[in-house]
Amino acid sequence: MPTAPKQRQLLALLLLNANQVVPVSQCIEELWEYNPPASAVSTLHTYIMQLRRILRLGNERDATCAGRLVTRDRGYLFVSRQGELDVDAFEDRLRDSRQALGDGDDPAAAAALRDALAVWRGPALVDVQPGPVLRTWLASLEESRLSTIERRIEVDLRLGRHQELIGELSALVERHPVHENLHAHLMLALYRSGRQVHALEVFTRLRTVLSDELGLEPSPALRRLHQAVLSFDPALDAPPVHVPSRFSIDLDLGRIRRVLSEPCRV
Repeated sequence: MPTAPKQRQLLALLLLNANQVVPVSQCIEELWEYNPPASAVSTLHTYIMQLRRILRLGNERDATCAGRLVTRDRGYLFVSRQGELDVDAFEDRLRDSRQALGDGDDPAAAAALRDALAVWRGPALVDVQPGPVLRTWLASLEESRLSTIERRIEVDLRLGRHQELIGELSALVERHPVHENLHAHLMLALYRSGRQVHALEVFTRLRTVLSDELGLEPSPALRRLHQAVLSFDPALDAPPVHVPSRFSIDLDLGRIRRVLSEPCRV
């Protein structure tokens, strides 16, 4: 991996756009924002040559590695193999989760969403100083990660894992103090765990933050949830835990055996 900051920045830009041509103009915007030097184009060429050299020296077993950084008309392209990048693995797991959700298989969906989130080992590009183009990418990636966390929590709530989620959700609402969906999930997890008062306190804190910082009230959906918690609405109760069909058959067979072994009563 390159150690020079702008080389790392350029390589990150090319990898996030793998198998697509990144125009020279976009590379220059990323590296120097809106104040490029007169030598920007020639300096960019130098960075590309240095990256090819680093790729060649760092991958002696793969002689074609340096050749994967290709010059195209008015831009550059990094050739990536399927599944080679973390972002590819993340997207693959998300596709698996969508398939499972479409099939109504919540346990499989939860497992796929966990696998997708396990690809993340910390903030994206933590060792790269991003410019304007990468900042947009990072915002998109972080939003995708957060929405994946939300989906996994929703599935876990349907699976009756509310008590397991309280600690995680408490930390999430601390990091996202105006995120209504996360607060709603925490309220529901607390309510289903027999902690109605704490669920109501979550709503009160959110309403205070929204009012003080943004001059807003909670959304109608969140206010309806608040009323439902106040009134012990049965609609908020945890869904019944579904026993797998194979296990159900085993239980039925066991009951049948017990009935058959009992003495006949006339």
